[in-house]
Amino acid sequence: MSEYDAVVVGAGPNGLSAAAELSRRGRRVLVVELAEEIGGGTRTEELTLPGFAHDVCSAIHPLGVGSPFFRDLGLEVEWVHPDIPLAHPLGGGRVGVVERDVEATARRFGDDARHYRRILGPLVEAADAVMEDFLGPMTLVPDNPGSFVKLASRGALPASIIASGFSSAEARGVLAGLAAHAIAPFGSPLTGGVALLFGVSAHAYGWPMVKGGSQRIAEALAKVIVDHGGTIETGRMIGSIDELPEAPVVILDVMPRAAVRIGGTRVSPWERRRLTAWRTGPAVFKVDWALDAPIPWADPWSAKAGTVHVGGSWEDVAAAEDQVHSGNHPERPFVLVAQQSRFDPTRAPEGKHTAWGYCHVPSGSDVDMTEAIERQVERFAPGFRELILERHTMNAGQFEAHNPNYIKGDIAGGGFGVKKVFQLGSTAPYRIGDGLYLCSSATPPGAGVHGMCGYYAARAALKG
Repeated sequence: MSEYDAVVVGAGPNGLSAAAELSRRGRRVLVVELAEEIGGGTRTEELTLPGFAHDVCSAIHPLGVGSPFFRDLGLEVEWVHPDIPLAHPLGGGRVGVVERDVEATARRFGDDARHYRRILGPLVEAADAVMEDFLGPMTLVPDNPGSFVKLASRGALPASIIASGFSSAEARGVLAGLAAHAIAPFGSPLTGGVALLFGVSAHAYGWPMVKGGSQRIAEALAKVIVDHGGTIETGRMIGSIDELPEAPVVILDVMPRAAVRIGGTRVSPWERRRLTAWRTGPAVFKVDWALDAPIPWADPWSAKAGTVHVGGSWEDVAAAEDQVHSGNHPERPFVLVAQQSRFDPTRAPEGKHTAWGYCHVPSGSDVDMTEAIERQVERFAPGFRELILERHTMNAGQFEAHNPNYIKGDIAGGGFGVKKVFQLGSTAPYRIGDGLYLCSSATPPGAGVHGMCGYYAARAALKG
């Protein structure tokens, strides 16, 4: 008789979520992790100076707080909500603002108010159903067809088409920042859906951080596993499934090619062909700052936001993202900035602050984007660079060294597109062989700390 009912390889948020779901359903689970610490993309470390806690990868969690699995699990973390979810400075004191209230946000967009309200309002009202349908495998018949149709009718469109219905710089800027989370050109299908999904999450759930750091998410999931009798082992390299204890179920929180290598002959021929065709997407370059004071934004609203999208107008952001996808490094990149210590004082010594920012770069890039990123922040926050006490940077190769799932610096689990989102040709995107399952961000619904890839892989394993 096997000692374990299931073995999970990889203790990122999806691997831990798969193990948590199996554990709470009465299965005996072992989790094995290469790194000495669990967490994967949800780790928090003192990257700059003593007392400054930095989120190494994920920092703001709109999909986490809205995750159907995390909410059902009652994940024991303290969500910290900024005054507003999102700001998008445009320069000259102008700024796009997303408040929790749809109506208050719409009023900021002038003549676009009615159009914004008409698009986002019905989706926000059905937010739970929207999240349930779109944070899951699209190969399934949606449980909530009404809400699915509401989002799919526009979400299948490129973000550029949706933005063409707006005239104000503020509304178009906000949409550009939301769409950029797809890490794809704005003329690509489904990028409109990403923009709308993140907009819905901002209004319905907020864009919070976790008190104490993203590491707390991994710790909370681990507690569920251990409390239900599971075991977690760290510092253990797995090169082949043969190195694991015998178990009827093995779930891999790894990228597709690693799954083929580890799974060996247990990977079915069809899945082997599908998984070896997987390709990486663009990479990221990230800077963490220890600051002497908060970022001095020129507009009054960006200081109130946990997340600030720095890049200027729709046209500026679209041009920057197009350059990345053409294999170039923009002089004015689109920068995602998180300012956790403004709202969570545990992140820095008293009177000091942390900030976190990254931009997209071509796959495998070794170009140092520090100057370009800081110049962009300085553009909308004059005096920012004078406040920097210390910085820590990570390029594409360093991201992969930190987490082998970030191949060539790709934090999104592969290039964005219809084939990835819908897993065309695969009726069971998690089951890749007899008793063998994949649960990484290369499976639906993809990137983000929401645990749904792990949850659905676990559910598939429970069904057999």
